[in-house]
Amino acid sequence: MAATPTVVLDLEGATALVTGATSGIGKAIAEVLGLHGAEVIVHGRDTARGATVVDAIIGAGGKARFIGADLGNTTEIDGLVGEAGAVDVLVNNAGFSWFGPTAELDVQTFDRIFAANVRAPYFLTAALAPTMAARGRGSIVSIVSMAGQVGLAGAAAYGATKASLSSMTRSWAAEFSPAGVRVNAVAAGPVFTGGASHDRIEALGATTPMGRAAEPVEIAELVAFLASAKAGYLTGAVIAVDGGRTAI
Repeated sequence: MAATPTVVLDLEGATALVTGATSGIGKAIAEVLGLHGAEVIVHGRDTARGATVVDAIIGAGGKARFIGADLGNTTEIDGLVGEAGAVDVLVNNAGFSWFGPTAELDVQTFDRIFAANVRAPYFLTAALAPTMAARGRGSIVSIVSMAGQVGLAGAAAYGATKASLSSMTRSWAAEFSPAGVRVNAVAAGPVFTGGASHDRIEALGATTPMGRAAEPVEIAELVAFLASAKAGYLTGAVIAVDGGRTAI
């Protein structure tokens, strides 16, 4: 049974930028961070969906605003950074997935996966982490995947992007944590996010020791913990939230 969000204002006064926050895991993260007191910058490409998430956060008593940007475009990444202003928490959640036989993945889609899942978080972190370090505080949380740690047929390219982001997480911790910026990642297992992939997620969930897939809020609550001072001595970690799938 999915957990329900707890209301603890341990992020009050913090500004959190959540990429890909108009649906699925990102939406849950944005809403939970709002419940924890953060002012949430909801990023996405769909203005209407972004407005819905902002309204939900404000309706629950939080603060939020929407910024639209295509993270596949480095110019728009620069625009997002400029419009966001000072950020205390960066959640690298936005991404693109493709599953299928290796020989059927074309070059354009391959490049698109790496641009969304590796290049975008790299340059967002490159832009925001130094300013966090200059202030002596900050938290960066990236959403990775069990696909970056175990072999899944049809997930070679996607898994490679998530393994890359896990590696960057460790390197960023070494680079920025001496200045007070904690950098961690959440390696999610199968998560019900809606859409046509429901049956595949359900099947993957059945392979975990817990015998089910997760709900987005179960990922979001860990992100809120990592963003808060409660995780003050935690950096460079890639934490599995996968129902035990990578433990067997």
